[in-house]
Amino acid sequence: MSEPHAGARTAQDIEAARKLFAGPCDFVAGAASFESLIPIDLPEVAFAGRSNVGKSSLVNALTGRRSLARTSSSPGHTRQINFFNLAGQLMLVDLPGYGFAQVSKSMKETWQDLASAYLRGRPTLKRVCLLIDSRHGVKDADRETMKNLDAAAVSYQLVLTKTDYLKKADVPRAVAAAEAVARKHGAAHPQVLPTSSETGFGIPELRAEILAVAMGLPTP
Repeated sequence: MSEPHAGARTAQDIEAARKLFAGPCDFVAGAASFESLIPIDLPEVAFAGRSNVGKSSLVNALTGRRSLARTSSSPGHTRQINFFNLAGQLMLVDLPGYGFAQVSKSMKETWQDLASAYLRGRPTLKRVCLLIDSRHGVKDADRETMKNLDAAAVSYQLVLTKTDYLKKADVPRAVAAAEAVARKHGAAHPQVLPTSSETGFGIPELRAEILAVAMGLPTP
C-alpha cells in the first residue's frame, strides 16, 4: 500500500519547501494577551492541539532545529502564543495546548480566550494545523476545537503526530479514521497528513503543504 499522502505534492514542491524551511527561522515574540500580539505582517500558519500532542516538536522537526520551540514532557508547557519568522516569508505560530494541562481553571480559560481572539482576529492566518495524537485519534476536546474553528470560518487541517508509535499497517487506518471526522466539518481540509517528528516521516509533505497554503497555491 502506498503512503496515505503520497503524490499529494510533486518533488519540485517538496524541494522548494525544504529550501524555505532550511532558511533562517527566528523566534519573534510570545504573546500572553491579545494586546501583546505582534502586528499583522506575513502570512501565518498556526499549530494547535491538545497538551503534549507534540506541537513544539513538530515545529522543530519542520525547521530542522532541536530547540527552536521549547518542548516538555509536562502538559501545558506552551503558555503563550509564540511567533517564529521563517525566512521573512512566513510566520509559524505555536498556540497553547488545550485539554489536560495541570493548571488552574482560570488559567485554562485565559489561554482559551487568547487563542480564540487570535484565531478570529488574524486576516493573514492561512491555515491552522490541528495536531492529533495518532495513537488515540480525535478526542472530544479536538472535536470541540473543530466546532470552534468551523464557527470562526478558519481553515484547518488535521495532522497526525507520533506515528512512529504505530505499526506501519495501522497508519493508513488512523488517517482514514481522522479523514472520516474531518468530512463532517465545513472548515476542515479533507486530507489528513500523518507525521513523526522523531523519524521525519511526513515532514517533507507537510512542509510542502504549508508552503502552498502560505503562498496561495492550489491544494490537493
